[in-house]
Amino acid sequence: MKAIVCTKYGPPEVLQIKEVEKPTPKDNEVLIKIHASAVTVSDCIVRSGKVNILLWIPMRIFVGFRRPRRSILGLELAGEIEAIGKDIKRFKKGDQVFAFNRRKFGTYAEYTCMREDGLFMPDDGLVAINHQCKL
Repeated sequence: MKAIVCTKYGPPEVLQIKEVEKPTPKDNEVLIKIHASAVTVSDCIVRSGKVNILLWIPMRIFVGFRRPRRSILGLELAGEIEAIGKDIKRFKKGDQVFAFNRRKFGTYAEYTCMREDGLFMPDDGLVAINHQCKL
C-alpha cells in the first residue's frame, strides 16, 4: 500500500510517498480503507518538530527524539471497514466510519488498523459508524 512517510523532522518536503506493508488487524481490531484524512495543525507541529522550548522535551519523549517514532503521521480519517478481527462485535465489513487515531497516528496511508473498543477507552483513538453519508 502507499503511505506518506516522515523519516525526519522538517518542512513539508521531508514527506515522501512510499510503498509500505499493508497492516493486518489483530483479533480486537478493524482494518480501515482510508478514503480521506485531515491535515491538522497538530500534524504540522509534529512533522516540523518546532514547539515552544517548554514543550520540546515532553513532545520528543512522546513523538521521538531524532525523528518521529511513527513514520506515518495523521490523526483523523474517514473510510470503510475492509476486514475485522475475530473478536469484533460492533462493526462489520463495509461499514462507513470516521475515526480519531490519537496515539498511533497512521492516517496518511491507504489503510490503518484500529481497536474496536476505542469508543470506551479513547486512549488509543476512537472509531464510529457514519450513518449520515455514503462514501
